Amino acid sequence: MQKKKDILWGGATASSQYEGGYDLDGKGLDTQDCRPYLKRTSDATTATRLLTQDVIDEAKKCQGIGNYPFRKGSDGYHHIDEDIALLKELGIDIYRFSISWARLYPQGDELEPNKKGIAFYDHIFKEVHKAGMKIFLTMNHYAVPLYLVENYGGWTNRKLVTFYERFARTVFEHWGQYIDYFLPFNEINAGYFSPYNGVGLVKEKDKSYNQSLVFQSLHHQFIASAQTIKIARELSPKSQSGCMVACFCYYPLTSSPEDNLKAVRDEEIHQWFAVDILANGHYPSYMDRFFRENDIHLKMEEGDEALLKEYACDFVSFSYYSSSIATVQEDGQQTAGNLVVSTKNPYLKASEWGWQIDPIGLRIMLNKMYDRTQKPIFISENGLGARDQLNSDFSIHDPYRIDYLKQHFKQIEEAIDDGVDVIGYIMWGVIDIVSAGSCEMAKRYGVIYVDGDNLGNGTYKRYKKDSFKWYHNYIQAQHQQFKK
Repeated sequence: MQKKKDILWGGATASSQYEGGYDLDGKGLDTQDCRPYLKRTSDATTATRLLTQDVIDEAKKCQGIGNYPFRKGSDGYHHIDEDIALLKELGIDIYRFSISWARLYPQGDELEPNKKGIAFYDHIFKEVHKAGMKIFLTMNHYAVPLYLVENYGGWTNRKLVTFYERFARTVFEHWGQYIDYFLPFNEINAGYFSPYNGVGLVKEKDKSYNQSLVFQSLHHQFIASAQTIKIARELSPKSQSGCMVACFCYYPLTSSPEDNLKAVRDEEIHQWFAVDILANGHYPSYMDRFFRENDIHLKMEEGDEALLKEYACDFVSFSYYSSSIATVQEDGQQTAGNLVVSTKNPYLKASEWGWQIDPIGLRIMLNKMYDRTQKPIFISENGLGARDQLNSDFSIHDPYRIDYLKQHFKQIEEAIDDGVDVIGYIMWGVIDIVSAGSCEMAKRYGVIYVDGDNLGNGTYKRYKKDSFKWYHNYIQAQHQQFKK
């Protein structure tokens, strides 16, 4: 049995969901700036992810926030010092945040970065470091400069690898000394099940995505990831490189062989495909049949396979919010998840947004990921999206979130006892942010409340929820336990 260990406890935000300031100091429009808020339905987390060119054209005409909540985010652009102070008070060991590619390179293909963008992030890196927190940097969190999508076809075009290398070199030249851990891409497997978010691929109106374009785009991201790791080892050798996927912990609906085979294949295609390439350094053999049966043809350049092998990541990480059901049956009741839908599991309760709450699934994913890669693991995202109430005395009582965290933390302890090498846990949306799935502020994850709404209205003042004190005390108790 593995000995108990002290791990890093942290919190996360993403630039497109947190910063706002979409038109300030030279920032260019990115793909997230064009995603509208739609009145929520039972499957809103999937309905808002399919963007067509006519929707983007309409968004470009909008000169204000309007129905585009990512443009205001949590107004972090004007609250960064206050927020860093709150995170320091919370007592987290590590802060995961991302950089807006379009803030550093407004179009994405410029030769030199935007100086005001450099100054903005220079301040953040220095202040987080000064506050005593380690830095977990997400290089790119779903937001691609819109210019690259409309003029180059997004990640379908290999030229984006060159543009991304320039972006990565800028990051490590300026802030490599501060970066402890980094991810070249957030939830890279989303490129398959949510192509607009993942690779900036715009859906043709009333037509399906071209799967060859999706997987060609992913290949370009895999190459860009390896090139980023190569740059980081040159400029910031102390930084640890990672890969990240969204995990769903697939269960077969029944004990039928067909459902069990479906669970294996769903997990291979949706989760392990990207992990096997980025952590193990090669395309897995099970994809050969998938590519053949789906008429997918990849263009690779000489040296691509060697590059992937040489620059595999140092650690692996994943987001985990809920488990999923795999079945060949087509008549089951559906429910929403993290940019996906799943058949309902009768043994689980769900959040208001339909995400099925399954703490044991986290332990299962930790074991499966470690067994597959034998590399240290970060839980880079986890948390509960809920509708919190700001009371007249500015208190926010969220016992449901505290209960959620308790249950999941218990399963992390169990996984460590199982022998899994867990580096740390990072709470998603530690400060309330706009939800990436449903494009709304009302779905809150944080222990810090932000007084804003779905249309960019509100004071945007910060208030501590009950879970703030609970998480602070939990972290302190954990560290104290290992000082004895």
